[in-house]
Amino acid sequence: MNGKRCVLVAAIAAAAVGVPGRSETQQTADTATVLNPVVVTATKLPLRSNLLPSSVSVLEGRELRARGISSVHEALRTAAGLDVVQTSSSGSATSLFVRGGESDYVKVLLDGVPINLPGGAIDFADLTVDNIDRIEVVRGPTSVLYGSDAVAGVVQLFTARGKGPTTVNAGMRGGTYGSIIVDGDVAGGSEELGYSLGFSRAATDGMYEFNNQYDNLVVSGLASYLPDWRTDTRVSFRYNDSEYHYPTDGTGQVVDRNAYQLRDRVTVSLEGGRLFSDLIEGRFSLLFDDLNSGINDEPDGSADTVGFFGYVSDGRILRRSADLRANIHPVQSTTLTAGFQIEDEDERTFSVSSSEFGNTHDSLIVNRLNLGYYVQLQSEPVAGATLVAGLRLDDNDAFGSFLTYRGGLNYRFAFGASVRASVGKAFKEPTFLENYANAPFMIGNRDLVPERSISWEAGAEQRLWDERLVIGATYFDQQFRDIIQYTFATENPGDPNFMNVAAADASGVELSLRATVAAGFTLGGDYTYLNTVVTAESSDSEPGDAFIAGERLLRRPTNHVSAFGQYRFLRNRVLLGLRIDHVGDRDDRDFSQFPTSRVTLESYTRVDANAELKIVSRHSAFLDVTLTGRVENVFNKQYQEVVGFPARGRMVVVGGRAGF
Repeated sequence: MNGKRCVLVAAIAAAAVGVPGRSETQQTADTATVLNPVVVTATKLPLRSNLLPSSVSVLEGRELRARGISSVHEALRTAAGLDVVQTSSSGSATSLFVRGGESDYVKVLLDGVPINLPGGAIDFADLTVDNIDRIEVVRGPTSVLYGSDAVAGVVQLFTARGKGPTTVNAGMRGGTYGSIIVDGDVAGGSEELGYSLGFSRAATDGMYEFNNQYDNLVVSGLASYLPDWRTDTRVSFRYNDSEYHYPTDGTGQVVDRNAYQLRDRVTVSLEGGRLFSDLIEGRFSLLFDDLNSGINDEPDGSADTVGFFGYVSDGRILRRSADLRANIHPVQSTTLTAGFQIEDEDERTFSVSSSEFGNTHDSLIVNRLNLGYYVQLQSEPVAGATLVAGLRLDDNDAFGSFLTYRGGLNYRFAFGASVRASVGKAFKEPTFLENYANAPFMIGNRDLVPERSISWEAGAEQRLWDERLVIGATYFDQQFRDIIQYTFATENPGDPNFMNVAAADASGVELSLRATVAAGFTLGGDYTYLNTVVTAESSDSEPGDAFIAGERLLRRPTNHVSAFGQYRFLRNRVLLGLRIDHVGDRDDRDFSQFPTSRVTLESYTRVDANAELKIVSRHSAFLDVTLTGRVENVFNKQYQEVVGFPARGRMVVVGGRAGF
């Protein structure tokens, strides 16, 4: 096998089994981001992040766990351009806004499996970093590769692949709010066969006085097999089972002693590929996601005697998809990808609402099929330049066909500087409710078109002193059109309540700095300026509605500043970390009165700290023993991410882990 072929096969294997490549071992302190990791999500091909035309971040699972971060949404808070909003206590609804886009404008993948609800909604409350190798974040439109929902970005989680001698790890932590986390994993393998298996269970009493318990169980695993240098296969799974109790109503009032939500999810990914020759490689993915969820809020008090007071629901959502593609290498440093994707979405939801007038039943049983055809060119037209361009056509049962595109160029100079620019079009399909609802005051519209965006960005980066200092800046501009809104006032009884009426713009600047001050001592910071404005609203908008012409989009701060530092010393036995986040004021919608009104949430500054002490090391014994500690909101800052719902106060979690 010649040298070029060896390099090609190694890159393909890295993409297939999820092993991140590195150009160096230097890592940033807070975001746990390798400076030039191999990124797969941006192009479905392995390419180092500093060569991409788009903006990406890679969060290392090992580093996140070392800092005591157990949830994906807390990990995502550390990436520039991302705003995480959690309603209140652990387990409550948690949303992600990327560069000002709607919370359903980000595609979330788990080993390639889409875990958004049909129509883009995603709740990050139950997602953990257990047995996760890395999290890749791609900012900007990516519908060319992933279809619906990849409007403002894509977040992909990769399960860890075992390699080498078998290792076993177990840990336990506990702290504020009666929190306890128990986890463990086993991993190992050879170049030919690798495996990993992880387990975790987290429980908390919650921050409210009653009915706020949360329990989350996660089991995950991955097996990879490379029978020869031409072929690779990988299968992974993740099972998630959670129960969340909530005493609050929609305004944040603590009134309910028995409302709770159940969720269990199974995701399975099977991926493989074969290099038929130096010219062509074939790859396939079979993806499966099964989400079961329900709410139980039976009558529980004397107040439940008039009006609407009880609700029970049960639902199942299935997403099954297959992706077939060929990577063709017509000339050196050029790859042409041609792919076909088929996805079947199925939802079955049943609910009962109770009142003094009796029970009312509702159900939704729907299905739709989407076919996607895409091509992408990745090339190095001249030395130091990377060109990526793509086109996709989607054909959907509900909205027909939709065309998206993307193109970008990255150019590196010899003195450590680089510039990049990209432009693209993306879309989000309607939800099943928006298309097919059939209930009082809620009639779906089968003539809806997808929500769409046109976006562009331009950025520059300078690396100095052997990459000990990295400075970056990016400007982005996004236009969101045909946003679907509910309207109560229809022209005729029985007319649809959902229309493509709203529009908004989002633009801004992301600045970043990373510095290695000394061996083991790193500092950095990010600043995001975000300008959002509603450019079109529905005809019957109230003063408190989400889309009011000329106003900001809700829950997205104009200014977001973060600074962090990390110090490893005593031969890496001790780790100390500190992060400061300042989130500017945001607009929100107050549901405590009718009609609703707009309010401004005050800015806040939150400080988090973490520490790790390795008391026994494998270098001196067969056993690793490490003590860990993390303090979120060190100064117990009182603030709200959602109006009426206080955020968690100071949270201290301490514990340890052992491995052999």
